[in-house]
Amino acid sequence: MTTNLDEIVANFELLDDWDDRYRYLIELGKGLEPLPEAAHNDANKVRGCASQVWLELRSEGGPGAGTRLHFRGDSDAHIVRGLVALALAIFSGRPAGEILATDAFAIYERLGLAAHLTPQRSNGVRAMIERIKSDARAAAAA
Repeated sequence: MTTNLDEIVANFELLDDWDDRYRYLIELGKGLEPLPEAAHNDANKVRGCASQVWLELRSEGGPGAGTRLHFRGDSDAHIVRGLVALALAIFSGRPAGEILATDAFAIYERLGLAAHLTPQRSNGVRAMIERIKSDARAAAAA
């Protein structure tokens, strides 16, 4: 993915209308690196999402909190795919310790997503973030 978090935040702040923000999320999702079909498996599936969501993890360096975690992801729903892209912009390529210290919910709140997502999608975002943090905890403990 080529869009970084600062660019996403800046673009969100330029868009006043929520329909435009949803369209932007969908565009972010379209920009995700394709996840190979083989990675659409049970081990990569995120539990707790109403839509199908997969996160594939690749570790680099380490062991411990300095291990960099790289994620690729996908979803069968357009807006959720955009939420996956946002989560990857927040976390992917960062050391496990930094991932654990990052408050992604504050970022979602700043973007106004917390107030504009359905309860089901909000639960899915929580599940996705918890999965990423769980992977970071495992890497940091190694």
